[in-house]
Amino acid sequence: MAIIKKFRIKSFKNINTIIEFQNISLSYGNRLILDNINFKINEGQIFGMLGPNGVGKSTIFNLITGLVNPRSGVIKITGEEVANYPIYLRTNKFKVGYVPQYGGFFNDLTLHDNLKAISEIVIENKNYRAERINFLISKFELDNLKDIKGKFLSGGQKRKLVLALALLSNPKVLLLDEPFAALDVLTIKMLQEIIVNLQQENHITICICDHQARDLLACVDTAMILSNGKIVAQDTPAKLVHNINAKNAYFGDNFKFN
Repeated sequence: MAIIKKFRIKSFKNINTIIEFQNISLSYGNRLILDNINFKINEGQIFGMLGPNGVGKSTIFNLITGLVNPRSGVIKITGEEVANYPIYLRTNKFKVGYVPQYGGFFNDLTLHDNLKAISEIVIENKNYRAERINFLISKFELDNLKDIKGKFLSGGQKRKLVLALALLSNPKVLLLDEPFAALDVLTIKMLQEIIVNLQQENHITICICDHQARDLLACVDTAMILSNGKIVAQDTPAKLVHNINAKNAYFGDNFKFN
């Protein structure tokens, strides 16, 4: 697959950290999921997370949104510690949008009514709701699907809808949990282009976790590999695939990129 991104952000004149994990550890019972991990996501980056099943990628999203709390360590968003903010206040105050791996919409509501229902929660200005809904329907080319119930949409159409729902509140940070799973090649390419356009046109900071390594690496600026509760490697895609720790923990010797 050709590289989706025409450029990758490798450095910033003024580096502003959006999300920071400091010495974060988390366990489920006796099972250690994250073991004293540290990383930063910078403003304007598309940041990727890779690793085997159960390594803690989705858990990191849950920690960012406040669905779970760490056993120890500090999580900061835009420089502020977020431990005392519950889910709704955290996502609202720091403008974090989340696209879950499964679901994320109402099956028995039409595409338009899905957007209308969520807009009533996240947009206070009643007059702006319809404007924002119409903008997103047009942006994602969903006009001919407005009256179709969510459960009857195709896989790619559902992903577009959930993305539109997450973007209703004009987030500064967008979390994408396995966006490429179970999609055909053309739909994946469409989503990659949408993700890159969101960065370039809307300056949204995006964090993606997925098992589709090539598809993720094609659209991120930097990525990290998680294994056994640790971050074993972090770099640009071109360098990461040659990193010996990344090969040993995840890619193997035969993985090819580009």
